[in-house]
Amino acid sequence: MSHDIFQSIPQGVIGTQDAENRRIQAVANELLRRCQLHETQRGDCQPHVNRIDIEQRVTEAFAKEQGLWLPMVRVFDLGTPGPSGNENDTYVSDDIVYKVNNLLNSGSIIRLLEKVMMHNEIFPYTSYRLYAFTGFDGRSVMPVLSQDLVKNALPAPQIAIDTYMAAIGFNREDSVGRYSNTRYTVWDLIPRNVLQDRDGDIYVVDAEIKINEQ
Repeated sequence: MSHDIFQSIPQGVIGTQDAENRRIQAVANELLRRCQLHETQRGDCQPHVNRIDIEQRVTEAFAKEQGLWLPMVRVFDLGTPGPSGNENDTYVSDDIVYKVNNLLNSGSIIRLLEKVMMHNEIFPYTSYRLYAFTGFDGRSVMPVLSQDLVKNALPAPQIAIDTYMAAIGFNREDSVGRYSNTRYTVWDLIPRNVLQDRDGDIYVVDAEIKINEQ
């Protein structure tokens, strides 16, 4: 990987990322289907139950059915606790970083999964995998994502981030760390979310992303 705009992405990377995105899309579709079914079945009988509550309960049931439920008491089994941010608590094990996402930025499990798929499409070298869901039974539910650990790297200078984003077809906007192309707007690409290794390669490990309105 390099800043060279003509650098090709290995087909193995694309294939792995595409396969995981299909899996995540299938999970998101099933959660959405179950949420809609639940809302249809309950009608107006439970006006105090909002859509986020429904999504949480539906996701918990789905995760337990599919063997994707990680009880909160086992979260520390993921690895050594690492840096925590506004949205993620991280755990490191060997070459993998696990991120327990509190949904503070996305507000919704389904919206977070959609953002993960966009990240994987734009930044395949730091693609996410859906590892599990965790939480307390009958209460909060949080996705657990995994990502390859970027080794021997430091926060990237902003000018290097600007150069990299230009190389992959994004235009810099007025706000620092915000970029767009005809399809996506990406922001929060500042040194704490972007790494640069000793060879100068750039790795976007976290970003906020949305699809542009047409």
